[in-house]
Amino acid sequence: MTLRVACFRGPPQADFSCLFSTGYYNSAVTNKTNAALKKKRIGVLMGGWSSEREISLRSGLNVFQSLKRQGFNCLAIDISNNFARQIERAKIDIAFIILHGKPGEDGTIQGFLELMGIPYTGSGVAASAVGMDKIISKRLFEAARIPTPQYVPIFTDSDINSCIDQAEKNFGYPMILKPRSEGSSVGIKLIRHPKNLSREVKKARGKFGDLFLEQFIEGMIATVGIVGKKVLPILELVPKKQEFYDYKAKYTKGETEFIIPARLPKATYQKVQALAFEAHQIIGGKGFSRVDLVVDKRNHPFFLEVNTLPGMTELSDLPAQAAAIGMSYDELVEEILLSSLK
Repeated sequence: MTLRVACFRGPPQADFSCLFSTGYYNSAVTNKTNAALKKKRIGVLMGGWSSEREISLRSGLNVFQSLKRQGFNCLAIDISNNFARQIERAKIDIAFIILHGKPGEDGTIQGFLELMGIPYTGSGVAASAVGMDKIISKRLFEAARIPTPQYVPIFTDSDINSCIDQAEKNFGYPMILKPRSEGSSVGIKLIRHPKNLSREVKKARGKFGDLFLEQFIEGMIATVGIVGKKVLPILELVPKKQEFYDYKAKYTKGETEFIIPARLPKATYQKVQALAFEAHQIIGGKGFSRVDLVVDKRNHPFFLEVNTLPGMTELSDLPAQAAAIGMSYDELVEEILLSSLK
């Protein structure tokens, strides 16, 4: 990751910097809440068994170390298939969920914690499930008139060739092949021509289940962080070698340049922030999230998904957006922790 604060200045962000000033975090209310939280046993749930396990472990370790630095009583829990017994034995009062993919990002862990009566960070059961399901998310975007690229679902019982024909007719090449319920760009492929596409789809469906073909929008890759009810500055992502923001571009140091605030006209910038918050709300997001989008060459935004448990590694987007308004990593972790009480 290369972080560059762009010379271009987007809409004023004074309201954000004021909220995240030192005074905000040293308020009597926050201090009293923190004192109460420091009496609690906090479990950092990480790892799991999804394709994003390694990223979750990196995020989780960072969060765990941050909580320790701040004086919280915490322990790291590497979640396994026997997570019910793990959590029960840990005797935690609060769960800080930093699992990526299943079972932490699809509502499974959240449902279990609800049954156990254990407060947890981030979105609830329904919002987590919807955020993980890209097809349902896109349908909600369409219903709310939030622009999203055209797409054709390919379910496990769909005729693959018919779906490809429909995608070719509706939006043509290039197009993106995506799993319905994976994160971190796992399984995503850019398709520029029809050669071997049917075979590629069949192979991907065997591995991931439901898929969809999505219109490829050429333009600026961007993301918007949401913390509480605050919209963070828009982050522009510029992959240096990859054709799009894939797994390698996301998690390999030096592969992507971060430009913040994004180089967008003022009207577009404000529209993107407003729509990003609406997307967060439409799925029922809580605490924090990251909304991903592409802005085409005519400055029209197209929203891709809402990530209800965004990465917290040293290369992740959300910490970079928070840093742009003077919010430290520890302050970001603290704010997310506070969401468990709301």
